[in-house]
Amino acid sequence: MQTYIALLRGINVGGHKKILMTDLKLLFETMGFKQVTTYIQSGNVVFRSTETSDLSNKITQAIERKYGFIVPVLIKKVSELRKILSKCPFSEEKREKSFFVLLQENPSKENIELTNGFSNSNEEFHIEEDCVYVYYSKGAGEAKMGNNFFEKKLKVNATARNYRTMLKLLELSDP
Repeated sequence: MQTYIALLRGINVGGHKKILMTDLKLLFETMGFKQVTTYIQSGNVVFRSTETSDLSNKITQAIERKYGFIVPVLIKKVSELRKILSKCPFSEEKREKSFFVLLQENPSKENIELTNGFSNSNEEFHIEEDCVYVYYSKGAGEAKMGNNFFEKKLKVNATARNYRTMLKLLELSDP
């Protein structure tokens, strides 16, 4: 049985696409997933499963059937999340205040090059195949280059998590 981390995009933000974490946990359990744990209201779910294919689509469809709206779901293995954290290019001080824009698929080289052409003196980013590492010197609340920016420019679904959330998800995924 493999441990996975499901990252739901855009739930419980500004009163839209509301899903209680207790209900989400129950939904995962009714789909046959084991040892389901949720973390904070932004849609983070750690679970175990023997299934290996199309988990993202299965979860997206189950949410649509139950709630009537579509939620993009990114699935990461624990090893993938560890690798993403270990590749963070920022110094320790910046890393602890950084965000990880997790990409559902690899963006094209052309879209990466075009996106790398953008800059903002208060924001620093590095694009990898599965993640955009972002540091906002003035905080995320003032950011110009957030999740929506990277989704549009890279033309892939994405969802962002901060450093503390990434660490907590790894902690929750330890057996």
